[in-house]
Amino acid sequence: MTNPHLKEEVAKRRTFAIISHPDAGKTTITEQLLLFGGAIRQAGTVKGKKTGNFAKSDWMEIEKQRGISVTSSVMQFDYDGKRVNILDTPGHEDFSEDTYRTLMAVDAAVMVVDTAKGIEAQTKKLFKVVKDRGIPVFTFMNKLDRDGREPLDLLAELEEVLGIESYPMNWPIGMGKGLEGLYDVYHKRVELRHPEQYDNERFIALDETGNIPTAHKLYSNDVYSQAQEDIELLLEAGNEFSTERIAAGELTPVFFGSALTNFGVQTFLETFLQFAPEPQGTKTIDGEMVSPYTEEFSGFVFKIQANMNPAHRDRIAFVRIASGTFERGMAVNLSRTNKAVKLSNVTQFMADSRENVETAVAGDIIGVYDTGTYQVGDTLRQGKLKVEYEELPTFTPELFMKVSAKNVMKQKSFHKGIQQLVQEGAIQLYTTVQTNDYVIGAVGQLQFEVFQYRMLNEYNAEVVMSPMGNKTARWIDPEDFDERMSSSRNILARDRFGNPLFLFENEFAMRWFSDKYPNVELKSLL
Repeated sequence: MTNPHLKEEVAKRRTFAIISHPDAGKTTITEQLLLFGGAIRQAGTVKGKKTGNFAKSDWMEIEKQRGISVTSSVMQFDYDGKRVNILDTPGHEDFSEDTYRTLMAVDAAVMVVDTAKGIEAQTKKLFKVVKDRGIPVFTFMNKLDRDGREPLDLLAELEEVLGIESYPMNWPIGMGKGLEGLYDVYHKRVELRHPEQYDNERFIALDETGNIPTAHKLYSNDVYSQAQEDIELLLEAGNEFSTERIAAGELTPVFFGSALTNFGVQTFLETFLQFAPEPQGTKTIDGEMVSPYTEEFSGFVFKIQANMNPAHRDRIAFVRIASGTFERGMAVNLSRTNKAVKLSNVTQFMADSRENVETAVAGDIIGVYDTGTYQVGDTLRQGKLKVEYEELPTFTPELFMKVSAKNVMKQKSFHKGIQQLVQEGAIQLYTTVQTNDYVIGAVGQLQFEVFQYRMLNEYNAEVVMSPMGNKTARWIDPEDFDERMSSSRNILARDRFGNPLFLFENEFAMRWFSDKYPNVELKSLL
């Protein structure tokens, strides 16, 4: 029988990720949501570099300097009787692996789209992951305060490019400087952009015909007439609203607004919390589903982040609680090693602060202090619960660099830094068999820049990096290992777990190898 208190607490949880293309305004909308939740006192945008007023979710120094998010931040706040966990993901495609893993730890996604640019390449990639998981998607069409594309065109593109049906929850009345408000289809009201021009009324209720009073100043405005026409067309020819199809990830509710001017964000948040699902079951490697209401605690590590607090040089393993209740100091079993670990130093994140957590339930994200115990993908479980959660996605790197310490006297900090940053999962580390050189691999150039910057600033280790260009990494079974297979066109190396692999110069070199050694199976990942 389910513990009623646990069920009640889990039902309050709303855990979601915000995904978008860089510059669509993802970090700004995160900030506004935190503002409503009382988690921060003022909103400072990433653009405000000169004021030092940075978005609270961009904590790494390089992010502040370049105005980009390269790490997934986790923030929590309470709003309207719900406990909200937001995971702000990297928009930059070089860090999509981090985002893919983060999407395994959420129950819904909010997709932020720039109304001037529409659906961009990175959004399309991330949406595919969301769709494959079948989780609900809510769309926020951002930057209405600027002139953008026609709203009807944006909806058509959403459906054609992403293959998901849409339902506009509200509709812009004008755009850019001519933005007068939002026609709120769902709440049957108009939300005014400049209440001070209309007797300080923020909302005007619609009558039975779906109109505002004819005496209202806005009624005779051309932009209102245009919005009315669009709405009539959509209600006649558009998709029907369906909570079941939203829950199945087949229909996305679309909200228009401007995160920068904080217009339409609160309505979005309140409506989103109404329809976003509470925590769902989590899939094990055997394909079974573990209910969040299972009494015993379990969870999985979806991210490891070093040096979130430069003063303490700490490292945190982010755990999505999949079932039961976490209690501070509890002993759990780490499935990979089958050893007991005690969870005593655990935090939750409230925007720009973190607090020690005494208890947390399924759906929550907790940060466990890590001294090298955990790896991305680890399952933590309590007592008799013998579960292991499905593997998280990993990418085969495409770009490679040889890396060494510039100062031989600083080998110790060089080795410590490289080992810790590799454990985060954004870069991969290999050691060449014949020369013992360190080689790091990544899916994008920006990861190397972040690695170099963090090695210097967090570990005081200046590194020398020499590009090796594109290589094709393929693993082999240890029993097939033979140093004589190495040639000028393939580099034999070992990954950080000691597994042998080849770094092939190109597809031709790989085919040549396969012809010469037909019995050796080449694998993309072990």
